[in-house]
Amino acid sequence: MDPFAVNTLLLLLSFIGCCAGQILPNGPVDAVSGTNVTLQTTLGAGSTYAFIVWNMNTGDAQSHVATLPFGGVLNVNSPYRGRVAINSTNGFLYLGPVKAADNGHYSISVLLPDGTTLTGETQLRVLEPVSGVTITSNVPEAVEHNSTVVLNCSAKGSFLKFAWLKGDAPIVVGNRFTVKEAGLSSTLTITDVLRGDLVGPIYCTAANQLQNQKSAPFNLTVYYGPETVTITPSPPGLGPVIGSQTNFSLSCSATSNPPATFAWYHNRVMLEHAGPVLTLEVIRAHGFGSKEGEYTCRAQNAKTGLVIPSPAFSLAVMDAISGAKLSSPIANLIAGGNSTANLSCQATSGTVKTITWHKDGQPLSAGGRLVFFANMSSLMISPLQKEDNGEYRCRLANPIHSVEASYKMVVNYGPEKAEVSGKAAVEVNDNVVFTCSAQSIPPANFTWKFNGTDTGVRTAQFRLEMASAKDIGKYTCEANNAVTGKTAMYTHSLNVQDQGTLQEGLSDGAIAGIVIGVLLALGLAIGLLVYCRQKVPVESPY
Repeated sequence: MDPFAVNTLLLLLSFIGCCAGQILPNGPVDAVSGTNVTLQTTLGAGSTYAFIVWNMNTGDAQSHVATLPFGGVLNVNSPYRGRVAINSTNGFLYLGPVKAADNGHYSISVLLPDGTTLTGETQLRVLEPVSGVTITSNVPEAVEHNSTVVLNCSAKGSFLKFAWLKGDAPIVVGNRFTVKEAGLSSTLTITDVLRGDLVGPIYCTAANQLQNQKSAPFNLTVYYGPETVTITPSPPGLGPVIGSQTNFSLSCSATSNPPATFAWYHNRVMLEHAGPVLTLEVIRAHGFGSKEGEYTCRAQNAKTGLVIPSPAFSLAVMDAISGAKLSSPIANLIAGGNSTANLSCQATSGTVKTITWHKDGQPLSAGGRLVFFANMSSLMISPLQKEDNGEYRCRLANPIHSVEASYKMVVNYGPEKAEVSGKAAVEVNDNVVFTCSAQSIPPANFTWKFNGTDTGVRTAQFRLEMASAKDIGKYTCEANNAVTGKTAMYTHSLNVQDQGTLQEGLSDGAIAGIVIGVLLALGLAIGLLVYCRQKVPVESPY
């Protein structure tokens, strides 16, 4: 259809029939440039019509888009050729890929066979893709409490809305945080910035109804400190008096960004030593080894300009105890009889003022089988018992130092009371497992005998596969301790019955319950009889 015919048809539609209804949904309809869009109608599928005409109005001029006669050939205006289609059943307009020139108001006119014209209008907005979301800062670095940081987020796109994130969480506006949007940018202002304000990292998102994009992660260094300046002795817990041979040092630490630099002072006089660690060698080099004094460090931050001193640490250097040794018996220790264990705790150098003893973390004192000699430096245990197994530790101390030595004592004993667990009666072809146990250090060696004959089994378990009548008899477990030379035995009887003849008896608990119940009933009956006999009156013989 040529342009003259189309214009004639549009003129005709404006004069004939009457208009009815709005057959396009309310707009606007948004589409991203370069994508496809569908302008839908409310016509039912399979509607009968004479013509469907789509037009576009930019506000300055109206242009024809496409016309579709019922059962005819689609006619598309040249600017839309190759990009437009009309659904012949419902009048939907398919347009794409869309471009900026497609922005405008689209109208439809549908001429029905009865002369009625259905019309509708909606707006199509072609959105520029969201891109180039970038964060920039007004400063390359900041100082805590002293700086105001202004972050600017810029982006390309249409109808953009911005949001600021710290990690995955939205930044809450208020107090020190303010946000202002203007066109294609958003500004986040942080006053009196804190060290954690810009750790997250920070993101900016730009979005419209159809797209959104997040910026690259943004981090800004915030300098702070020094604060919490402390001196820590190494090893920890030592001081204010230390041994002269101790591998000792003082470490100064502070919370600071960038890391602080440190200077050391003795009684407020600066030492010719810098760094976070002050060693005992440096203290001696300054002639302070034998003098008690106060040591402090001062932490300085080159970016913030702050210098903060630590609390004072009092220190003096003296001789320490070293070479602690706990001497122990060489021979095997066996519980029982007249066996005895002697332990001795000594040091190779230093002055020992006190000696304390512990076993398995619990303090020991004289009494019972424990006897201490030579100012607590020796301990005798007699006679030995199995409960004496454990770790023994002695602690040698003086006012400036303490050392410890330990010994793991093994007292051999047993075996004690061998026991065998397993069934006493099974049916033919049943599998049987007996388990032998006996308390013993070292662990006992086991020997199994059947009716007095060695079976050759040397493990804690004895197994029978598919029991038969020949397996009826007595099974003896012998538990032997190779160190103590003691042996404990237990004999277990086994009966093998024909299949289906083994009756499951009552459990030991059930039998015990029955016996107790019978005894209680018998006692109650006897008591009642005695009571009744006492109540019967005796007739007088007169």
